[in-house]
Parts: sequence; structure tokens; C-alpha cells
Amino acid sequence: MLLALSLFAQNEESNLIVSDSLGNKRTGNFKRIIKKFLNFNDFDTAYISPNRYNYALMLDHFTNYEYYSVGSGTPEAQRLRFSPKPHNKIGVYFGWRWIFLGWAVDADGLYGKKSGKKRGTEFDLSLYSSKFGVDILYKRTGNSYKIHNVTGFSDRIPAYYSEDFNGLKVKMKGLNLYYIFNNRRFSYPAAFSQSTNQRRNAGSFIAGFSVSTHNLDFDYTKLPDIIQETMNPGMKVNHIKYTNISLNFGYAYNWVFARNCLACLSLNPAVAYKTSRIRKAEGETDDWYKNFNIDFILRAGVVYNNSKYFIGTSFVGRTYDYYRNNFSLNNGFGTLQVYAGFNFCLKKEHRKKKQ
Repeated sequence: MLLALSLFAQNEESNLIVSDSLGNKRTGNFKRIIKKFLNFNDFDTAYISPNRYNYALMLDHFTNYEYYSVGSGTPEAQRLRFSPKPHNKIGVYFGWRWIFLGWAVDADGLYGKKSGKKRGTEFDLSLYSSKFGVDILYKRTGNSYKIHNVTGFSDRIPAYYSEDFNGLKVKMKGLNLYYIFNNRRFSYPAAFSQSTNQRRNAGSFIAGFSVSTHNLDFDYTKLPDIIQETMNPGMKVNHIKYTNISLNFGYAYNWVFARNCLACLSLNPAVAYKTSRIRKAEGETDDWYKNFNIDFILRAGVVYNNSKYFIGTSFVGRTYDYYRNNFSLNNGFGTLQVYAGFNFCLKKEHRKKKQ
């Protein structure tokens, strides 16, 4: 009896030791996976050179573009396109690694072109790291729109018709998250945040998730009489509110066409689920819709970066499409940047040791 109990106790202790070692091994593996995932400096130095400096200073010029297109297919195909004049800003930015913070002012006022029309509010933040990125968007438009590209209405409307329109107001909020698969050889920061250098051509598949809300007030009664006379009933809406949830998958490519010179092109189509409420003209019942559409995210950039000094230009554009049988809405935003700057304060590991 004593022998049997002693053997059982030893066997139980042995199982406990094995169990503990397996548990510790799993925990260790999990920690290593998380550590590797969060290591943004894990890249192939034959393709990507790390940033040797701690800080950067940059002068930046932004030009923001946007458009909205409202249409209807019944009883006849009609479409109205609205867009404001491009909005220019100039800013000075201070960078730490892959984060740039700064302040921009309205350049139209500096050029003496500022009008009395109400400008909107814009906030567009993009964070580029080696493995994943984040876009945060907020836009609230003003009343500086013009009507362009009028199709399907009266023949009396000239081909190049253009007219001021203050009956459109839009508010949008959005969040976009994405992951870069070939992050050891392909660098988004090299093209868009100047924090690394791409040394060889490389591409990568990119997958992401986006969510945004759109609120559009459309006062069609402020349209010119010549448009209202033949306007489809389906276009007579007062307010459109829809939520956009999408999964996107695309490809990006960095082309090193000369020493320290890089061109990048990235396109991400997105399958988007939209749920919306459309408030029609007074006396008519509101409509609720749920459907799928295709959206797009485009990024392009050209940059010269010799590690110390950099100069370049980039464009980031997004489109959102909404279609129903008797009503459609397309809107897009784009930001063009032209920038120049320099890096300073070498990191410790890149400083030459004094003899």
C-alpha cells in the first residue's frame, strides 16, 4: 500500500511538471508571435533601408478635391454633378519616426482669393507603418459648390453649363484599417511618410476593413428652374443618411526607377455593405435600403529621398458609390500633396564613434 501510494504520487508530480512545461511553452510561443507582429523594424535590409534619424521637418502644400453626383434612371437617365473649387492649404510639420504633427493654414487667403462663402471642416489623418496603416476621416462641407455635367435634362441647358449651388451640405466620418502582407520587402512609409528608403522594386497584397457614415442634405428646390422643370421624381430627396461597411483587398507596388527615387501605386477595391435612409419630398414616405456596392481606395506617390533630404508628391483618393433603381449617389475625395523637408538628429546606433 505504501509503495503503491508513493508511485502514484510520483506519477502525479511528473504529469504536473509536463503539464506546466507545455503551458509555459504555449505562453512563450504566443509572446513570441505577438512580439514579432509588433516589431515594425523586422524587414529585409536588402530591400528597405531604415530611417537613420530621430526627427524630421517638412513644408507641405495640400490641395483637396471632392465631388458629388446625384442621379436617377427612371423615367429617363439623369445626373447632376456638384463640386467645389479645389481647397489649398500650406503647413509646417514636425516628424518623429513615422508620425508627423503640424499646422496648416488656408492658402487661398494668402493668395488673396478667399471668398465670402462658408468653407467646410476637414480632418484627414493617415498613419503608415511597415505592417499596417490607419486612416481617420472627418469632413463637413460648406456652401461653395458649383453644378457641372448636367445630363438627361432640358435641351436648353448648354453642354458646358456651370452654376453656383448652395443647397448641398455633407458630413462624413470614416475609419480605415489595413494590413500589408509583404511587409519585409515592401514599404508604404518609404512612399508616403519618408521614414524609410525602398532600395529594390517590391510589391505587396493589402487587405483592410473600413466603416464610415455619410449624411447628405440636398435641397433640390434651390436648383435652377431650368433643371427642376424636367427633374425625375426619384431625385427629389431632402436627406440621405447611410452607413458604409466594407472589406477591401488590393495590391501596391514600389518602383525604384533611379537611385533614391521611388514611385508607388496602390489600388484597393472594396466590397461595401450599405444601409441607408432616404427622406423624400414633403408628403412622401421615407425609404430604407440595404445593398452592396463597390468602392475604391487609390494611393500614388513619387519621392526623392537620400535619407537626409526628401522632396515629393502624393495623392490619396477614395470613392463611395450608392445605387438603387431610381436613385444613385457617387461621391469622392482626394488629397494632393507636394512636400519638401529634411531629417536630423542621428540615432545612436548610426552615430560614428569617436576614436
